[in-house]
Amino acid sequence: MNTRILFAGILGGVVLFIWNFVAHDLLPLGRMGVRFMTNEDAVSSAIQTNLGDNSGVYFFPTGGLTPDATRQQQQEAMKKAEEQMASGASGFLIYRPKRVFNMPKRLIIQFGTDVACALLAVFLLSQTSIAGFGGKVGFVFTAGILAAITTNIPYANWYGFPKDYTFAQIIIQVVGFLLVGIVAAMMVGRRTASSA
Repeated sequence: MNTRILFAGILGGVVLFIWNFVAHDLLPLGRMGVRFMTNEDAVSSAIQTNLGDNSGVYFFPTGGLTPDATRQQQQEAMKKAEEQMASGASGFLIYRPKRVFNMPKRLIIQFGTDVACALLAVFLLSQTSIAGFGGKVGFVFTAGILAAITTNIPYANWYGFPKDYTFAQIIIQVVGFLLVGIVAAMMVGRRTASSA
């Protein structure tokens, strides 16, 4: 990886990180679809009483599904869960009995993730023979669309993530990659046969 690609990826990551801050803290995008519980203490207490120290991802209802269920039991539980969802509450829960939230650590991880994503996008762009500014931006932008729908649409489809939340997350990712594409298009030259 040459210096220009590396620098473009790092700069793209910085731009992506700044955009994520703007989208989540200065624009309403980061809060779309997010609701607050009115009786949080009672709900938290009930969850902790039932789940104890067992961190994990939980979805409900399960229709009585157990980890050792046979194929037939799984099918029966799926049918029962569908009936339960149609007539009552359903949800997707990420549970931790205790979590020390360290903001600087979270920001460092986010920054590293943004730089890694931008570096990968710029590296992929550098492997193409796309010459024009618009084509380069379009290539990275398309990679952003792919990244945005790969997780967000399946989560909405299977786990019921709210449509407005899903839409906002897709917009955040797509705009972020558009910005990375602009940075990359300004900095990454065309790949030639001699550099292949």
